[in-house]
Amino acid sequence: MTANHLDSVPGTALPTPTPPTPTTPSPVPPAPTPPISQTDAAPATRAPASVTMAAALNAAIRDAMTDDPTVVLFGEDIGPLGGVFRVTDGLYSEFGETRVSDSPLAESGIVGTAIGMAIYGLRPVVEMQFDAFSYPAFQQIVSHVAKMRNRTKGRITLPIVIRIPYAGDIGGVEHHSDSSEAYWTSTPGLTVVTPSNPADAYSMLREAIASDDPVIFMEPKSRYWSKAEVSLPIHTTPMTRAEVLREGTDVTLISYGPTVKTALATAEQAADEGLSIEVIDLRSLSPFDDETVSASVRKTSRAAVIHEAAQFGGYGAEVAARLTERSFFHLAAPILRITGFDIPYPSPKLEEFFLPTPDRVLSAIEKWEWS
Repeated sequence: MTANHLDSVPGTALPTPTPPTPTTPSPVPPAPTPPISQTDAAPATRAPASVTMAAALNAAIRDAMTDDPTVVLFGEDIGPLGGVFRVTDGLYSEFGETRVSDSPLAESGIVGTAIGMAIYGLRPVVEMQFDAFSYPAFQQIVSHVAKMRNRTKGRITLPIVIRIPYAGDIGGVEHHSDSSEAYWTSTPGLTVVTPSNPADAYSMLREAIASDDPVIFMEPKSRYWSKAEVSLPIHTTPMTRAEVLREGTDVTLISYGPTVKTALATAEQAADEGLSIEVIDLRSLSPFDDETVSASVRKTSRAAVIHEAAQFGGYGAEVAARLTERSFFHLAAPILRITGFDIPYPSPKLEEFFLPTPDRVLSAIEKWEWS
C-alpha cells in the first residue's frame, strides 16, 4: 500500500462525494461512495487528477492513518456513514472501529475524550459536523485544549485536530452556516487554518495531523465539491503561510476559505475594467502571515478584506488593525471590509443577499478616492 492515495488506479476516476441539494434547509447526506483507489506501488511520476476538496481531505486522513498508527478518528456519524459530508467515507471499513469511532451526540464529550486520548499518546482527529455544533465544546477547547501545554510548562502536548465544517452558501439553516473563526483566533494556544482548494486541503490537513499542538481545521462547506487538477507531490508551502494567488498592482484583496473564490472572481471582473487586483489566500488565520500580506499592501497601497462572518468584531477587523499598524504610511486609502451583515445567518432563500459577492466588493472599492 502506498503512503499516498490521491492518484487513481489507471482507467478509473477518483470517487467524489455528491453535494447535498442546495435548496433543502439542511444538507441531505448523499449515498456512500467507495474510498479513493489505491495502488500497490507508488509510480515514479503521477499525472494530475481531478479531485474534490472532500476527496482530498479523505485521502489526507487515510494517508496519515496509514503512516501513523496513533492517528484515530472520533466524532458524530463519522464511522459507517462516513460523516454528513462523506469526508471520512470508507475509513471505518478500512481501519476498523478501534481507530474510527462514532461518538454520542455530545460535542463537549468528543473534545474531552480527545484530550484524554492525546495525553495518552494518540493523535485524535475529531469532527464537529457543523460549525455551530462546536459551541457546546467551547469550554473544553478554550480552557483545556488551548492551555494544556502552557499549564504544564510543555510536559503535556495535545496533538489534536478539530475539524469544523463552516460558513454558508449551501442552502443550510442558521445552525449550519456560521463563520466562527473569530472565536478561535482570539484564543492563544490554538493554530487556526482554513484551506480554499483541494491541494491545500490535503497538504494542510497532513501537516495539522503531524503537529504536536492543537489545530482548529476549518473546512469551508461550500467548497467541498469544488474540483481542481492535483498532481503529486502536493503543495509544499507551510500551512501557516499565506499565498499570493494572483499578482496585481492597484488593490490587495485579502480572503480565506470560502471567499477566496469571491476574491478571484472579483479580480477577473475588475481586470475587464482596467483595475489590477492582487489576491491573497491567508490559509492560516492564527498565526497571521504579516510578512506576505504587508508586502502586498505596501506594493498596491490599497487593501480590502472579505469574509462571510459579521463585520462587527469580525476577523477582518484584526487584519485591518495589523496592516494599519505596520503599513500606515504606505496606505493611500482606508482598509475596507466586505463581509456578511451584522445579523444572524438568514434563511436559505435570503443567503444570496447576505454573502459577499464580486459586485459588492467592486462597489466598495469604487467608493475610494482615486487620484
